[in-house]
Amino acid sequence: MFEYMFEYYVVMNNPPEPAQPLDARRPDETPGVLKAMSPGVVDFLFRQLVAGEPAEDVQWREEGTVLSAQAPGAELARRLAETELDALTPGELFHYVRAAQRLAAWAEGLREHAVSRYCAAPSGGAAPAT
Repeated sequence: MFEYMFEYYVVMNNPPEPAQPLDARRPDETPGVLKAMSPGVVDFLFRQLVAGEPAEDVQWREEGTVLSAQAPGAELARRLAETELDALTPGELFHYVRAAQRLAAWAEGLREHAVSRYCAAPSGGAAPAT
């Protein structure tokens, strides 16, 4: 009986420290899924939950060509450069990465074509400037 009273006494007189708010923690201490979600995504998901809407943003599909269907080129490069990554949901971020990969492959194709044209140039002409 005395043993249980001692444990009770210790717990009551030495309460555990209160949990730190998430803002006060270092980024590597953030628990679980919050570590992977930006504030913009959390805000979007909360607004969707309150409104009773699905967690996926479907309105962007009606606003023009989606990134996954945009042809590689200057327009895709502009759209990727102007996108705010913190505001993307995980699904949108996936499409963003795929579009960036397509753009990089397209640019690599242009580079390879230019290199092959450069190497095929007649050697009797003037040397290119470097």
